[in-house]
Amino acid sequence: MDYPSSAARGGPLSSAYLTAQTSSFTDFLRAQAPQMLPTSRLRDGAVPDVPHGTTIVALTFDSGVLIAGDRRATAGNTIAARDLEKVYVTDEYSAVGIAGTAGIALEMVRLYAVELAHYEKIEGVSLSLDGKTNKLAMMVRSNLEVAMAGLAAVPMFAGFDTDATDPARAGRIISFDVTGGRYEERAGYHSIGSGSPYAKSALKKMYDPRADAEAAARSAIAALYDAADDDTATGGPDLVRRIFPQVVTITAAEGATQIPEERTSAIAESVIAERRSRPGQVG
Repeated sequence: MDYPSSAARGGPLSSAYLTAQTSSFTDFLRAQAPQMLPTSRLRDGAVPDVPHGTTIVALTFDSGVLIAGDRRATAGNTIAARDLEKVYVTDEYSAVGIAGTAGIALEMVRLYAVELAHYEKIEGVSLSLDGKTNKLAMMVRSNLEVAMAGLAAVPMFAGFDTDATDPARAGRIISFDVTGGRYEERAGYHSIGSGSPYAKSALKKMYDPRADAEAAARSAIAALYDAADDDTATGGPDLVRRIFPQVVTITAAEGATQIPEERTSAIAESVIAERRSRPGQVG
Protein backbone atom coordinates (compact mmCIF):
# COMPACT_ATOMS: atom_id res chain seq x y z
CA MET A 1 0.00 0.00 0.00
CA ASP A 2 1.23 3.50 -0.86
CA TYR A 3 1.18 5.94 2.00
CA PRO A 4 1.19 9.75 1.63
CA SER A 5 4.45 11.51 2.31
CA SER A 6 5.14 12.85 5.76
CA ALA A 7 4.73 16.39 4.38
CA ALA A 8 1.28 15.52 3.02
CA ARG A 9 0.30 14.11 6.43
CA GLY A 10 1.38 17.32 8.13
CA GLY A 11 4.39 15.61 9.73
CA PRO A 12 8.11 16.31 9.31
CA LEU A 13 9.19 17.60 5.93
CA SER A 14 10.46 15.07 3.43
CA SER A 15 14.07 15.17 2.25
CA ALA A 16 12.96 16.97 -0.95
CA TYR A 17 12.29 20.06 1.14
CA LEU A 18 15.78 20.04 2.59
CA THR A 19 17.90 19.68 -0.54
CA ALA A 20 18.47 22.16 -3.38
CA GLN A 21 17.41 19.96 -6.30
CA THR A 22 16.53 22.91 -8.51
CA SER A 23 16.95 26.67 -8.45
CA SER A 24 13.39 27.04 -9.78
CA PHE A 25 10.80 27.27 -7.03
CA THR A 26 8.03 26.75 -9.59
CA ASP A 27 9.57 23.44 -10.70
CA PHE A 28 9.88 22.41 -7.06
CA LEU A 29 6.18 23.12 -6.48
CA ARG A 30 5.24 21.26 -9.65
CA ALA A 31 6.96 18.15 -8.28
CA GLN A 32 6.08 18.40 -4.59
CA ALA A 33 2.78 20.34 -4.33
CA PRO A 34 1.21 20.91 -7.78
CA GLN A 35 -2.11 21.86 -6.19
CA MET A 36 -0.51 25.13 -5.07
CA LEU A 37 0.20 26.33 -8.61
CA PRO A 38 -2.14 28.93 -10.14
CA THR A 39 -2.93 26.51 -12.99
CA SER A 40 -4.67 24.12 -10.59
CA ARG A 41 -7.64 26.43 -10.09
CA LEU A 42 -9.73 25.38 -13.11
CA ARG A 43 -12.34 22.73 -12.31
CA ASP A 44 -15.00 21.03 -14.45
CA GLY A 45 -14.52 23.50 -17.31
CA ALA A 46 -16.71 26.11 -15.59
CA VAL A 47 -15.83 29.79 -15.90
CA PRO A 48 -17.05 31.63 -12.81
CA ASP A 49 -17.83 35.33 -12.80
CA VAL A 50 -14.69 36.32 -10.91
CA PRO A 51 -13.07 39.73 -10.38
CA HIS A 52 -10.93 41.11 -13.19
CA GLY A 53 -8.43 43.92 -12.83
CA THR A 54 -7.25 46.64 -15.20
CA THR A 55 -5.41 48.98 -16.18
CA ILE A 56 -1.56 49.03 -16.05
CA VAL A 57 0.77 51.60 -17.62
CA ALA A 58 4.55 51.77 -17.78
CA LEU A 59 7.00 54.32 -19.15
CA THR A 60 10.69 55.08 -19.05
CA PHE A 61 12.14 58.37 -17.80
CA ASP A 62 15.59 59.97 -17.62
CA SER A 63 17.01 57.66 -14.95
CA GLY A 64 14.83 54.57 -14.96
CA VAL A 65 11.39 53.12 -15.55
CA LEU A 66 8.01 53.47 -13.89
CA ILE A 67 4.96 51.19 -13.67
CA ALA A 68 1.53 52.19 -12.35
CA GLY A 69 -1.94 50.76 -12.04
CA ASP A 70 -5.47 51.76 -11.17
CA ARG A 71 -7.19 50.05 -8.21
CA ARG A 72 -10.54 48.80 -9.54
CA ALA A 73 -11.60 45.18 -10.10
CA THR A 74 -14.88 44.30 -11.77
CA ALA A 75 -17.04 41.17 -11.98
CA GLY A 76 -19.37 41.57 -14.94
CA ASN A 77 -20.99 44.97 -14.57
CA THR A 78 -20.29 45.11 -10.83
CA ILE A 79 -17.38 46.78 -9.04
CA ALA A 80 -15.86 43.84 -7.10
CA ALA A 81 -13.09 45.87 -5.42
CA ARG A 82 -12.17 49.53 -5.34
CA ASP A 83 -8.71 49.23 -3.79
CA LEU A 84 -7.13 46.15 -5.39
CA GLU A 85 -3.34 46.29 -5.49
CA LYS A 86 -2.15 45.48 -9.02
CA VAL A 87 1.49 46.60 -8.99
CA TYR A 88 4.05 44.57 -7.04
CA VAL A 89 7.76 44.99 -6.41
CA THR A 90 9.17 41.55 -7.30
CA ASP A 91 12.84 42.08 -6.48
CA GLU A 92 15.35 44.90 -6.02
CA TYR A 93 15.21 46.05 -9.65
CA SER A 94 11.87 44.84 -11.00
CA ALA A 95 8.13 45.22 -10.58
CA VAL A 96 5.11 43.59 -12.20
CA GLY A 97 1.64 44.94 -12.90
CA ILE A 98 -1.25 42.53 -13.38
CA ALA A 99 -4.37 42.59 -15.53
CA GLY A 100 -7.04 39.97 -16.13
CA THR A 101 -8.45 37.39 -13.71
CA ALA A 102 -7.46 38.85 -10.37
CA GLY A 103 -7.11 35.71 -8.26
CA ILE A 104 -4.90 33.87 -10.76
CA ALA A 105 -2.86 37.00 -11.50
CA LEU A 106 -2.22 37.63 -7.80
CA GLU A 107 -1.08 34.06 -7.25
CA MET A 108 1.15 34.27 -10.33
CA VAL A 109 2.94 37.46 -9.29
CA ARG A 110 3.43 36.28 -5.69
CA LEU A 111 4.86 32.97 -6.89
CA TYR A 112 7.07 34.89 -9.32
CA ALA A 113 8.53 37.01 -6.51
CA VAL A 114 9.29 33.85 -4.53
CA GLU A 115 10.81 32.31 -7.67
CA LEU A 116 13.27 35.23 -8.03
CA ALA A 117 14.20 35.14 -4.34
CA HIS A 118 14.60 31.35 -4.40
CA TYR A 119 16.90 31.49 -7.43
CA GLU A 120 19.10 34.14 -5.81
CA LYS A 121 19.43 32.14 -2.58
CA ILE A 122 20.27 28.88 -4.37
CA GLU A 123 22.59 30.30 -7.04
CA GLY A 124 24.08 33.17 -5.05
CA VAL A 125 23.37 35.72 -7.80
CA SER A 126 20.28 37.44 -9.17
CA LEU A 127 18.83 36.50 -12.52
CA SER A 128 19.64 38.83 -15.40
CA LEU A 129 16.79 40.98 -16.62
CA ASP A 130 16.28 38.70 -19.62
CA GLY A 131 16.29 35.71 -17.29
CA LYS A 132 13.62 37.34 -15.12
CA THR A 133 11.34 38.02 -18.06
CA ASN A 134 11.87 34.53 -19.49
CA LYS A 135 10.86 33.05 -16.13
CA LEU A 136 7.71 35.15 -16.13
CA ALA A 137 6.92 34.15 -19.71
CA MET A 138 7.14 30.48 -18.71
CA MET A 139 4.71 31.07 -15.85
CA VAL A 140 2.25 32.80 -18.18
CA ARG A 141 2.55 29.94 -20.68
CA SER A 142 1.83 27.37 -17.96
CA ASN A 143 -1.50 29.14 -17.40
CA LEU A 144 -2.59 28.74 -21.04
CA GLU A 145 -5.21 26.04 -20.42
CA VAL A 146 -6.95 28.22 -17.86
CA ALA A 147 -6.62 31.30 -20.10
CA MET A 148 -8.25 29.48 -23.03
CA ALA A 149 -11.17 28.67 -20.73
CA GLY A 150 -11.75 32.39 -20.17
CA LEU A 151 -9.61 33.07 -17.09
CA ALA A 152 -6.68 34.90 -18.64
CA ALA A 153 -4.14 36.65 -16.43
CA VAL A 154 -1.50 38.75 -18.20
CA PRO A 155 1.30 40.69 -16.48
CA MET A 156 3.50 43.56 -17.56
CA PHE A 157 7.10 43.69 -16.38
CA ALA A 158 9.18 46.79 -15.69
CA GLY A 159 12.81 46.47 -14.72
CA PHE A 160 16.14 48.22 -14.55
CA ASP A 161 18.90 46.39 -16.40
CA THR A 162 21.98 46.67 -14.17
CA ASP A 163 24.10 45.14 -16.94
CA ALA A 164 23.18 47.81 -19.51
CA THR A 165 26.11 49.76 -20.96
CA ASP A 166 23.97 52.88 -21.36
CA PRO A 167 22.21 53.82 -18.08
CA ALA A 168 19.82 56.06 -20.02
CA ARG A 169 18.47 52.94 -21.77
CA ALA A 170 18.53 50.63 -18.77
CA GLY A 171 14.84 51.00 -17.96
CA ARG A 172 12.95 48.29 -19.84
CA ILE A 173 9.28 47.36 -20.32
CA ILE A 174 8.22 43.83 -21.29
CA SER A 175 4.69 42.74 -22.17
CA PHE A 176 3.32 39.22 -22.64
CA ASP A 177 0.45 37.44 -24.35
CA VAL A 178 -1.52 34.51 -22.93
CA THR A 179 0.70 31.97 -24.75
CA GLY A 180 3.80 33.25 -22.97
CA GLY A 181 4.96 35.41 -25.86
CA ARG A 182 7.44 38.02 -24.62
CA TYR A 183 7.69 41.45 -26.24
CA GLU A 184 9.99 44.34 -25.40
CA GLU A 185 8.20 47.68 -25.76
CA ARG A 186 10.77 49.95 -27.38
CA ALA A 187 8.55 53.03 -27.72
CA GLY A 188 9.32 53.83 -24.09
CA TYR A 189 5.75 53.38 -22.88
CA HIS A 190 3.02 50.75 -22.91
CA SER A 191 -0.30 49.80 -21.32
CA ILE A 192 -2.31 46.61 -20.78
CA GLY A 193 -5.86 45.92 -19.66
CA SER A 194 -9.28 47.01 -20.85
CA GLY A 195 -8.41 50.68 -20.52
CA SER A 196 -5.11 50.32 -22.38
CA PRO A 197 -6.24 51.86 -25.73
CA TYR A 198 -7.15 55.10 -23.95
CA ALA A 199 -4.15 55.09 -21.59
CA LYS A 200 -1.71 54.38 -24.41
CA SER A 201 -3.21 57.13 -26.56
CA ALA A 202 -2.75 59.56 -23.68
CA LEU A 203 0.86 58.45 -23.13
CA LYS A 204 1.59 58.90 -26.82
CA LYS A 205 0.86 62.61 -26.39
CA MET A 206 2.48 63.09 -22.97
CA TYR A 207 5.53 60.82 -23.02
CA ASP A 208 8.93 62.49 -22.67
CA PRO A 209 11.98 60.21 -22.26
CA ARG A 210 13.90 63.14 -20.72
CA ALA A 211 11.33 63.65 -17.95
CA ASP A 212 12.31 63.07 -14.33
CA ALA A 213 10.52 60.60 -12.05
CA GLU A 214 8.02 63.22 -10.81
CA ALA A 215 6.94 64.20 -14.32
CA ALA A 216 6.77 60.56 -15.39
CA ALA A 217 4.52 59.75 -12.42
CA ARG A 218 2.25 62.61 -13.39
CA SER A 219 2.01 61.32 -16.98
CA ALA A 220 1.18 57.80 -15.73
CA ILE A 221 -1.54 59.01 -13.38
CA ALA A 222 -2.97 61.33 -16.07
CA ALA A 223 -3.06 58.39 -18.52
CA LEU A 224 -4.94 56.26 -15.97
CA TYR A 225 -7.35 59.16 -15.42
CA ASP A 226 -8.02 59.28 -19.17
CA ALA A 227 -8.52 55.52 -19.29
CA ALA A 228 -11.05 55.71 -16.44
CA ASP A 229 -12.88 58.47 -18.29
CA ASP A 230 -13.74 56.08 -21.14
CA ASP A 231 -13.45 52.58 -19.66
CA THR A 232 -15.86 51.57 -16.90
CA ALA A 233 -13.56 48.76 -15.72
CA THR A 234 -10.79 51.26 -14.90
CA GLY A 235 -11.05 53.17 -11.66
CA GLY A 236 -10.04 56.81 -11.53
CA PRO A 237 -8.72 58.59 -8.41
CA ASP A 238 -11.34 58.32 -5.65
CA LEU A 239 -11.18 61.58 -3.70
CA VAL A 240 -13.96 60.56 -1.30
CA ARG A 241 -12.48 57.22 -0.24
CA ARG A 242 -8.89 58.47 -0.74
CA ILE A 243 -7.98 55.66 -3.14
CA PHE A 244 -5.29 56.53 -5.67
CA PRO A 245 -3.20 54.69 -8.28
CA GLN A 246 -0.14 52.69 -7.29
CA VAL A 247 3.13 53.90 -8.77
CA VAL A 248 6.52 52.15 -8.57
CA THR A 249 9.75 53.69 -9.87
CA ILE A 250 12.89 51.65 -10.59
CA THR A 251 16.30 53.33 -10.80
CA ALA A 252 19.94 52.33 -10.33
CA ALA A 253 20.26 54.46 -7.19
CA GLU A 254 17.07 53.49 -5.36
CA GLY A 255 15.99 50.22 -6.94
CA ALA A 256 12.28 49.44 -7.07
CA THR A 257 10.39 51.83 -4.80
CA GLN A 258 6.68 52.48 -4.43
CA ILE A 259 5.83 56.17 -4.38
CA PRO A 260 4.09 57.02 -1.08
CA GLU A 261 0.33 57.48 -1.23
CA GLU A 262 0.53 61.08 -0.03
CA ARG A 263 2.59 61.88 -3.13
CA THR A 264 0.38 59.99 -5.59
CA SER A 265 -2.70 61.62 -4.07
CA ALA A 266 -1.17 65.07 -4.52
CA ILE A 267 -0.33 64.33 -8.17
CA ALA A 268 -3.81 62.91 -8.82
CA GLU A 269 -5.51 65.93 -7.28
CA SER A 270 -3.31 68.21 -9.38
CA VAL A 271 -4.28 66.30 -12.55
CA ILE A 272 -7.98 66.54 -11.66
CA ALA A 273 -7.69 70.27 -10.96
CA GLU A 274 -6.03 70.83 -14.34
CA ARG A 275 -8.68 68.78 -16.17
CA ARG A 276 -11.39 70.73 -14.41
CA SER A 277 -10.01 73.89 -15.96
CA ARG A 278 -9.61 72.23 -19.39
CA PRO A 279 -12.32 69.55 -19.66
CA GLY A 280 -12.03 67.16 -22.58
CA GLN A 281 -8.33 67.77 -23.21
CA VAL A 282 -5.45 65.31 -22.77
CA GLY A 283 -2.13 66.23 -21.19
